[in-house]
Amino acid sequence: MSSVAAQAREARNGIHPTKEELIRTVVVLLDSLTLDEITSEKVLEISGISRGSLYHHFQDFAELLELAQVRRFSGYVNKSIEVLSALFSAVDTRDELIARLTEVSKSFQAPELSDSRIERLTAISKVMHNPRMATVLGNEQERLTETIADLYRDLQARGLGNPQLNPRTAAVMFQAYTLGRSVDDFTISHMDQENWLYAVSLILKNVFFPAGSAN
Repeated sequence: MSSVAAQAREARNGIHPTKEELIRTVVVLLDSLTLDEITSEKVLEISGISRGSLYHHFQDFAELLELAQVRRFSGYVNKSIEVLSALFSAVDTRDELIARLTEVSKSFQAPELSDSRIERLTAISKVMHNPRMATVLGNEQERLTETIADLYRDLQARGLGNPQLNPRTAAVMFQAYTLGRSVDDFTISHMDQENWLYAVSLILKNVFFPAGSAN
């Protein structure tokens, strides 16, 4: 039976329709249910696929859940890459860049997206004791980090990025404060969102894109 990493490659090159339908079913169920609430019985009932077919395409039910989590994680990665690539290519000045990124932060870090942030953290937490999932999820995370690093490297070449920041460091830090917003998502009291965005703007102005950062 192929590994999760091999199955991820299959997804890019053409995946068996039955396997794809099972993954898609779990992806949709995760909009309204937690992983613990999704059973093989429910997936088979909704998809109309037999148990034998499920275990023909997956080593176990856990593998199906893993691939569905990775699929959703990949969706976030693809959206982030699309938004940031379009933004960075469209700006010409530091002020415009900071203003546009602040708006993107307001969208990506909105309180109503707390479930999405927690879901990403849940997927990441699964890799600690799961080499099978660590490989494929790590590939997706690497794709996002390297893309952001490349975008930041281009901004440095245009005299907009901080020349003292290694592009990969910048990419990881950018994701860290975005995902780190989740530490306030599940507490009883919450910080002021506008003050959070003010803090983000200070990071953008003083760390990522300080004035006079051109070489």
